[in-house]
Amino acid sequence: MMLKQTPSQTVGPYFAYGLTPEQYLYDFKSLAQHDLVSSDEEHIVIRGRVFDGEGNVIPDAMLEIWDNKNNLFGRFGTGTEKDKSFVFKTKKPESIGENAPFLSVILFMRGQLIHSYTRIYFSDEVKNATDEVLYQIDNSRRETLIAQKKDNYYLFDIHMQGDSETVFFDI
Repeated sequence: MMLKQTPSQTVGPYFAYGLTPEQYLYDFKSLAQHDLVSSDEEHIVIRGRVFDGEGNVIPDAMLEIWDNKNNLFGRFGTGTEKDKSFVFKTKKPESIGENAPFLSVILFMRGQLIHSYTRIYFSDEVKNATDEVLYQIDNSRRETLIAQKKDNYYLFDIHMQGDSETVFFDI
């Protein structure tokens, strides 16, 4: 019998208030930002939205991205941009051996008692073809993990269910 809720079982407005307060203009300091590098450093921008099974944008999800190689970590909620998107400014990760560069993603949102794990790969990377993890995923589903290069950013939408459902990892 569980006596108390664990943090991953706490749903509600707590993501904004407790984990990304500055983004939502609360008078508290955030532990992590969505700009992981300074403006004068070489960087990439990753934009996207989170969709439910009906194709509706989820306006109150929160994402964390992790880049272990560059020792970077960031958070962003989907509730402050006009189109309910998330936006990260970070260094492009480096590849490790023959594996493609990627960012780890943890997604928190209402209705989930345990957060979801996925990855962001990049469409302009040759090493996607030799990546050990991508190789294990059915060809028809790999695209759900690959951010598409646009003019000045990478687009990475996350679909929670349906035909375009993003690949999630059971970690």
